[in-house]
Amino acid sequence: MMAENKSESTSNTESTVPGTGTGGTLEKAPLYKPPKERFLEVRGSVGRNESLILGLAGVVAFFGIWEICHYLTPESQQKFLPSVEQVVGKIYGLIRDKGYFSDIGKSVYRIYLSFTVACLIAVPLGLLMGCFIKLRALINPTVGGLRYLPAASFVPLLLVYFGPTDFAKMALLFLGCVFFLIALILDNVLSVPKELIESAQTMGASRRHIVLKVALPAAAPQILDSMRNMIAVSWTYLVIAEIVAATDGIGAVMMRAARFLHVDIIMGGILTIGILGVLTDISFRLAARFLFPYQYARH
Repeated sequence: MMAENKSESTSNTESTVPGTGTGGTLEKAPLYKPPKERFLEVRGSVGRNESLILGLAGVVAFFGIWEICHYLTPESQQKFLPSVEQVVGKIYGLIRDKGYFSDIGKSVYRIYLSFTVACLIAVPLGLLMGCFIKLRALINPTVGGLRYLPAASFVPLLLVYFGPTDFAKMALLFLGCVFFLIALILDNVLSVPKELIESAQTMGASRRHIVLKVALPAAAPQILDSMRNMIAVSWTYLVIAEIVAATDGIGAVMMRAARFLHVDIIMGGILTIGILGVLTDISFRLAARFLFPYQYARH
């Protein structure tokens, strides 16, 4: 009996705390409930499922507003703001009857080939500039100045040099992103902690080892992220590149439609570029998770 009372007394002590009332009575400790996070919480957190739901809600809201604006437009003017289903139907009609897949493939080919060439130049150059300060002092002022030249201003010059060829279009796409990409990769390499470089130097590593085995792996995740951001800029230059004397590609389809005020085709082209851009972004994100899984180990 005494053992049972002792056990009960111990159990009560573990689940209670001294009270502040008279007689020194014991009271149960209140359970801590964290405050509910508000929607506009500063530096808040969001789970994977919640992020997916919010993203889908944003897409639905965008197309919902588009649809509402269409029906609020006077009927005589609705052809200048076609509905979502009209634009999607027009894209399907282009694919079925006009070989639109061929135009999409041509545009994708131009974007990816020109961007690959830009990366082959920008990544080594930005890496070397970030590792060797004198090389950076030699090249960076020129690259910094070229960043401020609009790519569209090269169109007349490219037409003079190469004519209305595919090479001229891809050269414009290349010029539109390469100088920005060099600057971004330079910043990525400069953000590598100095302790890593100094430790390698202390242990007698060669310059080649420091560049390829220390600086490059440390900056690689940020470099891939910079590439993901800059290929989006390439997509924004696509229509400009395909405007002049283009016979194929999404931009050419949009320009032919503009001559006859086919707004549904123009908006279909814009929607197509947007979808391709999102798919490109997703591809880069998946590549980052595959190549650098340690970056996402905590999430």
